[in-house]
Amino acid sequence: MTGVNADDFDFPDAEGGVHFEHLNGADLYFEVIGDAQNGEAPVVFLHGGPGYNSYSFQALVAERLTRSAVYLDQRGSGRSGPLEDTEQGSDTLDLDTLVQDLDAVRDFLGAEQIVPLGHGFGALVALEYARRHPTLTARVVVVNPWVHFPDLARTLLEEASARRGVAFTDPADEVRAATPEGQHPAVGGARIEAAFALLNARDLLNALQFRDQATRMRLEFTDAEGQLIGGGEVQEALVNQGLWEFEYPPFLTELRRPVFVIAGVHDRTSYPEQVQWVADLADADVTVLDAGHYPWLDDEDAFAEALEDALNR
Repeated sequence: MTGVNADDFDFPDAEGGVHFEHLNGADLYFEVIGDAQNGEAPVVFLHGGPGYNSYSFQALVAERLTRSAVYLDQRGSGRSGPLEDTEQGSDTLDLDTLVQDLDAVRDFLGAEQIVPLGHGFGALVALEYARRHPTLTARVVVVNPWVHFPDLARTLLEEASARRGVAFTDPADEVRAATPEGQHPAVGGARIEAAFALLNARDLLNALQFRDQATRMRLEFTDAEGQLIGGGEVQEALVNQGLWEFEYPPFLTELRRPVFVIAGVHDRTSYPEQVQWVADLADADVTVLDAGHYPWLDDEDAFAEALEDALNR
C-alpha cells in the first residue's frame, strides 16, 4: 500500500497518533506514541531497505519502549506518499534529503532533541543527522548498520559465488583500470551487478541476514499483516544516486554525540565489517546479540534490554 491519501486518516495533535503531513516537499506518514514534547528526547525509528517501512518494528517492539517514539515511513516508502515526477525526472532522493525530512518531522513535533534509531540503511540517516545536528541529537542508536556500500557489495558477491559454487572474482581491478583518470570507478556497482547475476537479491539477502527460517517467516507474516509492499522506486532512485559507491566511514570521525550499536552476530551484511567501521571511527559502544539483521525477531527480550541500555546509559 504505497501512496496513501491523507483522507484515509484522522489527524490528532502532535503529541500522539497517526500523521500524514506534507513536510519538506514530501507527504510523510509517521505515528507518534507518547508525548514528544515532554522534555525527554523521543526515539525516531528510521527503517532500512532502502524503501521498507516502520510497521513491523512498531508492531513487534513498540510496547517494550519506555519513552515516546516516532515511527516514520521515509520519503517514498511504506505509507508515505510516492516519489513524484518533476521536469528534471523523479524526486531527488539522497542522504541530504532524508536528513532534511527527519529534521522537518522533529520541528513539526516541537521536540528540542531526538534520538535517531536507524536500522540497516536507516543507520546512515541516523548517523548523518547526528553529525549535522549535534545540538538537536541526544544520542544515536544504530542496529546492524550499513555504512560502506562497496564493501557490502563485495560481501554479497562473495556469498553469491560460494552459493553458486564458482570462484570468487572481484571486478574491482578491471573497473579501476577501465575508468578514465579523474573519474570515480564504479566498483560497488560492478560488484553488486555480478552478485545479482549469480543469485537474485531476495535469496541472497535472506541467506546473509536471517539466523534461521523461522525468523524470516515471522517477518514475512508481520509484513503481510501490515499489507505493505513496494520500495522498488526508492531503491532505484538511490541506486541512480550512486548508492553502491557510497562510503560513509570518513564522516564517522566527525560525530560529536554518543553512538551505540546493536548488532546481530548472524547478520553477515553488517557484522563484523560494517559494525567495525562504526566502532572504530565513531568510538561507538557495541552490543552483539545472538541474532540476525532483525534482532527483535530472534530474541525480543535481549533486544529490548540492549535498546533500553543504549537509550539510557
